[in-house]
Amino acid sequence: MPTFHEPVLKEEVFQYLIKKEEGLIVDGTLGDGGHTEFLLENTGPRLRVLGIDRDASALERAKRRLVRFGDRVTYAKGNYSEIQSILKRSKIEKIDGLLLDLGFSSPQIDDPKRGFSFMRDGELDMRMDQTEEVTAAKLLATLSDNELEFIIKNYGEERRCKRIVRAIRRVQAATPVITTLQLSNILSGALYSKRPTKIHPATRTFQALRIAVNRELEHLQTALQDSIGVLNAGARVVIIAFHSLEDRMVKTFFRDEEKGCICPPRIPACVCGRKPTLKIITRKIITPDKKEVSQNPRASSAKMRVAERVYA
Repeated sequence: MPTFHEPVLKEEVFQYLIKKEEGLIVDGTLGDGGHTEFLLENTGPRLRVLGIDRDASALERAKRRLVRFGDRVTYAKGNYSEIQSILKRSKIEKIDGLLLDLGFSSPQIDDPKRGFSFMRDGELDMRMDQTEEVTAAKLLATLSDNELEFIIKNYGEERRCKRIVRAIRRVQAATPVITTLQLSNILSGALYSKRPTKIHPATRTFQALRIAVNRELEHLQTALQDSIGVLNAGARVVIIAFHSLEDRMVKTFFRDEEKGCICPPRIPACVCGRKPTLKIITRKIITPDKKEVSQNPRASSAKMRVAERVYA
């Protein structure tokens, strides 16, 4: 039997996403299909799921995992930021729930060929969609120092970005940086400390490059904006983020859409006419409990937020 990725917060996703056991849910980050499997196992035949993923190998794994549910689940290869066009192609106008799990799966991390892990040697790739052209190695080879520093500082939240870029350039003066362990060793040397650190020196830079390669923040912003137009009244959007940049973006978007009005505070009455589109369901983030983290340490950084579509 194949080993599948274990989804995080699956019971919480079910609790907040499913208001009635019918309609169509979109799992915009299908992955290995773990969340969708749990949803379908615990609902009746009138609930269906459309699973979207840009990783072709993940879609194939999900199809094997979910084969027993037959036509209750359909599949689309694409990015969750393309949700409007994907639904249009499927002749679907509105949906009854949207799930976005913004992490990446264990098979992606554990496969050295994918280049996500700084603990396993492989090509410095990091593409979730391997039909895309830009890899992490290509970014290191083509970006200017300022561009690379910006990515490492802003996407990795790494304040020592200049030191890192200098270390990378010293190695590149003699040989291309094209493998994961090659880059990991550069980062370990550049950020060496006699005092033990909580995270590996390569963690933040690898995160930054992965975000840049896959344009994750750009796609998330598009998906958030476009989700408003495809949700039925009362439909919920559930988003699980794994780093502060994504979570902050989701939090800000939910708050802005709940507020509606964008008039300056000094204006006594609203003149913009902008109405609220969402109601925040989770005022505080939902995180995994100790039991889940002990069973799945990769769940430790998961943060879940939920909002519900409202109509004026």
